[in-house]
Amino acid sequence: MAEGDLDGVKNRLADALRASRADFTEIRLERTWASTVAFRGSRLEGATAAREVGGMVRCLNHGKGWGIASFTGVDRLPAMVARAHELSLAVPLDAPLRLAEIPIRTADHASDLDGDVREVPLAAKRELLERLNQEMLASDRRIVDSRATYEDRVVERWLATSSGAMLSDLRPEVRLAAAAMAREEGFLERALESWAVRGGWRSAQDTDHLFRAAARRAIALLSAPKVKAGTYPVVLDPRCLAALLHQTLGHLSEADTLGDRAELDQLMRPGRRVASDLLTVGDDGSASSLPGSMPFDDEGAPTQNTLLVQHGVLVGRLHTRETAGRAGTRPTGNARAGSFRQAPSARLTNTYVASGQGSLEDLLRPIRHGLYCCDAMGGDVHQGRFTLTTGFGQLIRDGRLAETVRPMVLTGDVAETLQRLDAVAGDFRWNLQATSCGRPASGRIPVADGGPHVRVDGVVVGGDSA
Repeated sequence: MAEGDLDGVKNRLADALRASRADFTEIRLERTWASTVAFRGSRLEGATAAREVGGMVRCLNHGKGWGIASFTGVDRLPAMVARAHELSLAVPLDAPLRLAEIPIRTADHASDLDGDVREVPLAAKRELLERLNQEMLASDRRIVDSRATYEDRVVERWLATSSGAMLSDLRPEVRLAAAAMAREEGFLERALESWAVRGGWRSAQDTDHLFRAAARRAIALLSAPKVKAGTYPVVLDPRCLAALLHQTLGHLSEADTLGDRAELDQLMRPGRRVASDLLTVGDDGSASSLPGSMPFDDEGAPTQNTLLVQHGVLVGRLHTRETAGRAGTRPTGNARAGSFRQAPSARLTNTYVASGQGSLEDLLRPIRHGLYCCDAMGGDVHQGRFTLTTGFGQLIRDGRLAETVRPMVLTGDVAETLQRLDAVAGDFRWNLQATSCGRPASGRIPVADGGPHVRVDGVVVGGDSA
């Protein structure tokens, strides 16, 4: 594909669709520019730039399953359309597969490139990251090591279907991550910070605070005490809250994860109460300039704001055309794939908890002895129970924040914990962390989350995460 040859791409897509013998044909093409720079301590670990072009064809015939063919370049597109049709004919189904209807549109979308990273030399990107990394290393003699990464991507994608859709989209993204390691008297602590935005080179210029924050926190954790295991009233900051909801209600709202698991499908039936009536959760792929934002999903459905939980009651799920057709509802714009090498499935975009009332201070005031849980380093859910490791925390003493404490592990029954949520502040914010979500079948995708501070009256805390 020649640079900027939009009409040429559309003509190729239209010709391939006309030649297809399948009942339904969908073609997704992607062109990606990407660069990465990484430092470990003062040593440059790598600096790379790459460009890739490829696509996926999916064909469907009546009474048959999907035929799928992915490829690099575009010269093989006609052959891949024929191959996907043949593969579909080889997949008989007992029940016909129905795709829910979506608007048939022709549209070209382009985000603000905000200083096109494709025009910035790799040496300039290295220079920026080296300066930020050195500031982190030089901030205190106790900072003994670091990891720093810069990543950018510009993705140009086209989606065309035999139903008449012809869509294009140009999306930039920049990510930075900082990890500071501090040592003193045999103690070693680590702190992480990251940032991501749908933007370009200009966005990345004012990010010194990330590297300073990672260094400060690593130093503070050296003298921080461990939390004694027990059950505490806790206040979750927006990052910690979002991680908990992403791992629990978020993933369990992805419709195709429930299709062959009857017990989970029943657990997540709309109308079932799963949390306090103070909790409202949604997913919004149409939100502006966030990592999970896009005008249309990887099947061409427009993105939207989908409520998943309203006042503690399940009200929605995230759908592809296939899962929506099975459920007799509309697609939600959540069909996503990590690249042209994977078929789309129902995935999260920008997941949020709706704002409530009051401030962080209002949530802290009634607590005599509790914990303020901040950030998240990882989590898991199994058979209705969760574990979540915080990035750090602070003691709450007599209604006020006190000393910093080391990372701790929260655990408990998901539904029981969410039922004990007894206050939601009015201080909503989107988190601009460099967060991604992986699934083996459909790859790793950028996501975002947001929320206010919340209070939970009683969570089991396992103490130091180590």
